[in-house]
Amino acid sequence: MNVAFGDISATLDGGVLTVTGSLKSEGMPAGNFYLGHHLFDVPTGTLVVDGARSPVEPRFTLHAAVPEEPGTYEVYFSVMEEHVAWFYEQGWQFVLAEIEVSDSGVPALRSCKVTTMDEVHRRRTARSMERALTVPLQSIWKNRRLIQTLVKRDILGRYRGSFGGALWALLNPLLLMLTYFVVFGVILQSKFTGDPSREGFVLYFLAGMVPWLAFSEAAGRAPNQMLEHRTFIKKLVFPVEILPVNLVVSGLVTQLLGMTILLSALALIRGHLPWTVVYLPLLLIPQILITSGITWFLSALGVFMRDLAQINGFLLTLWFFMTPICYEERQIPGALHTVFSKNPMYILVRAYRAVLLEGKSPDWIALGALMLFSTVLFVAGHAWFYKLRKSFADLI
Repeated sequence: MNVAFGDISATLDGGVLTVTGSLKSEGMPAGNFYLGHHLFDVPTGTLVVDGARSPVEPRFTLHAAVPEEPGTYEVYFSVMEEHVAWFYEQGWQFVLAEIEVSDSGVPALRSCKVTTMDEVHRRRTARSMERALTVPLQSIWKNRRLIQTLVKRDILGRYRGSFGGALWALLNPLLLMLTYFVVFGVILQSKFTGDPSREGFVLYFLAGMVPWLAFSEAAGRAPNQMLEHRTFIKKLVFPVEILPVNLVVSGLVTQLLGMTILLSALALIRGHLPWTVVYLPLLLIPQILITSGITWFLSALGVFMRDLAQINGFLLTLWFFMTPICYEERQIPGALHTVFSKNPMYILVRAYRAVLLEGKSPDWIALGALMLFSTVLFVAGHAWFYKLRKSFADLI
């Protein structure tokens, strides 16, 4: 059997969609065949209307009433056999009309074309992949002022009432880096081959520590983020997906302070900054994507696993020592080097040291793989958070 639609035209008038065209059928046996339509609500995929039937004829005119409720709808005009099947589900051609009803109740015909379900599935897959990346970015951009306000409040609120005030935002990363330097640089006498001096160790250590500080701060606080902002979650209009983003931005503020210290030390010790520092914004892209994806994942999971914060602290410590920050890559045993080199923070730390200390461009192949991985993690983390967010209000 073969069914093919010919010339198709469509009009939308007074809330009624009218489609006219021609239909050529070959090998269709005698039976209870009709032309009918199904109307679907696009966001939910719900069948809204199972429309009237018309006899299958070479020339046809079909009508479908459009709902008055605002939304996006699709109308499938297809050959069907009563109590047997709708043949668009069997791979046959059908007419697809896309309609959008505005908030004021005015319908508009977006498109009308002949297609098949295979084409529809391919288009939906491509659209889903596009939305998976654009929706979180659009949400962040749309709420950028709110994020800015919440980050400012978070940073000032953490140190409110203390003697040092907001100065602790600088002192905390400084003291943490100083502690690791004393342990590894002074007590353990760690050195780097490229520059075995103590100043050289300071620079190589800071170059690895700065991106780690931003990542670990956001990932470490993520499991409790939803619990700490439970009042926001119960507000129906609050965009809760930006709460984990606040941690990412707060971590970047810490990194900015740490980077200021590093660049100052680099200029003081070596007398200049390499031109390759222009690559730093490029390195921030995969770093932000990775941190956002993990932070979304942990923030959502923390609602269901209250012990996650303790487990996460241990895992971050393990991750830190799996990243060559306090030691050189050459010190990793051969059997473990292959495993460690797949660590995204390993690749990121190596790139930071290349552009800051070695005057080299980053390894483009490794950075490209990291960019791909970070994009997938960003999309997956947001999808995970979006899927679970409906349960937050009931569990918090």
